[in-house]
Amino acid sequence: MQHSIDQLSSSKCFGATVERYSHVSPTLGNTLAKFHVIVPPQIKHRKVPVLYFLAGLTCNDETFVLYSGAQRYAAFYGILVVCPDTSPRDTGIEGEDREYNFGSSAGFYVNATTHPWNKYYHMFDYVTKELPQVIYSNFNVDSNRQSIFGHSMGGHGALICALKNPTQYLSVSAFAPVSNPVNCSFGRKCLRGYLGNDKESWKQYDATELIRENGPQFPDILIDQGTLDPFLKDQLLVENFQKACQSVGQNLTLRMQQDYDHEYNFISTFIHDHFAYHNLALSQKPNASI
Repeated sequence: MQHSIDQLSSSKCFGATVERYSHVSPTLGNTLAKFHVIVPPQIKHRKVPVLYFLAGLTCNDETFVLYSGAQRYAAFYGILVVCPDTSPRDTGIEGEDREYNFGSSAGFYVNATTHPWNKYYHMFDYVTKELPQVIYSNFNVDSNRQSIFGHSMGGHGALICALKNPTQYLSVSAFAPVSNPVNCSFGRKCLRGYLGNDKESWKQYDATELIRENGPQFPDILIDQGTLDPFLKDQLLVENFQKACQSVGQNLTLRMQQDYDHEYNFISTFIHDHFAYHNLALSQKPNASI
């Protein structure tokens, strides 16, 4: 099935092209969804693997490509990078733009079940089902080789997408993820708002709970976390995820990065490590020096 997309922009960077597209998304209530791709030059000659990046709170589909420095590594490793938006836009829901941590730019990568959000806010299905089909239909990619990573709210999204679909992704990593949302105020606000008051239903979108329930899912999971992150203790709760992984035997590479915070300076410092990590899973070939 062909999925129609409209190109909004294109520019070259480190030999790759950074392109932005829009399309009407049935999953998101027939709203207009936008996404960015970093297209490596190797795509002209062969099918390339896909790496999805999920951005965090208040971000959109262009944040990562503007601030991460990922273009160089996408071109070097020959990986197509896909950056979706963080929520549906312009749904007409009253108050959707009122708060920075709920509604627009804060879709939390769940499938909403409460009115009126349940008509549009199905970011989990969009990321794991519809968007991959859009990519397969329009780019020369290998659908059997895809991985996922993200930052903050998007790190939470990457973890739950991978842990709920372990055969779909070859690897998963995160920068400063919201790791146990049922136990932090930001997570509880989004989960209650999108899913209602049944706290048992929240656990299906909590990486710590998923690991506890289902056990090991990947050979390893990589997380980078800054020690000066202001959200570390109260909102991210990475140590809870670490304890859950230890309890079930899930290998976790948790790197506490001294004196780094939560922002894109932190991400851009370690972005090459994440590309190298995913490249091993996506290509099964040793990493070369860049």
